[in-house]
Amino acid sequence: MNESFSPDLFNKMPIVGIIRNVADEHIETIATVYADSGLTCLEITMNSPNAEKNIALLADKYAGRLNIGAGTVCSVHDLEKAIKAKAQFIVTPIINEEVIKACVAEKVPIFPGAYTPSEIYKAWSLGATMVKLFPASDLKPGYIKEILAPLNFVRIMPTGGISFDNFTDYLAQGAKGVGIGSQLFPRDIIMNQDWTALGDIYAKFVKKYRDFTGETQP
Repeated sequence: MNESFSPDLFNKMPIVGIIRNVADEHIETIATVYADSGLTCLEITMNSPNAEKNIALLADKYAGRLNIGAGTVCSVHDLEKAIKAKAQFIVTPIINEEVIKACVAEKVPIFPGAYTPSEIYKAWSLGATMVKLFPASDLKPGYIKEILAPLNFVRIMPTGGISFDNFTDYLAQGAKGVGIGSQLFPRDIIMNQDWTALGDIYAKFVKKYRDFTGETQP
């Protein structure tokens, strides 16, 4: 039985860090720096080398500290591998009805990708836990507010183009979380194994989110 996804961890810091194509030898160190900073949710994409092994490693080691998910799940085959690896949540770049329905049946949180109002509504109506608005890079934060005017019951997580400078802007418009990739895992810093610099980046994200919410607790 997989460790259950923790909504409390997600709500505490609703930033999903997306790890793609990071060398195996750095995964565990990055996760430690990530968790120690106060960030709580990590996604490893299934099109990364050894994704299943790394998902399983982190799911075991960081149980109760991090939600560990599988991203870029495009098929039921991908989903089966992710669940076997103990992924606690599933993220897709597309709407695959079979994947969504299977996650709903197994009570595994599913964040399917969608872009237009019709796609967003379809993903939600199929049982999405949250809809990944993707790609958000060409969309202004106000798009969230416009979508939520008629679809105020939908939980949206923009991904793609989300950065330190703008992530709270999307949250201010009603997004319930954000997905962030390269800004949280800068290739040069990781290649240089500058874990202090990486921790500084994470600390800045955490502080900005806490300032945004008015939270004073560390």
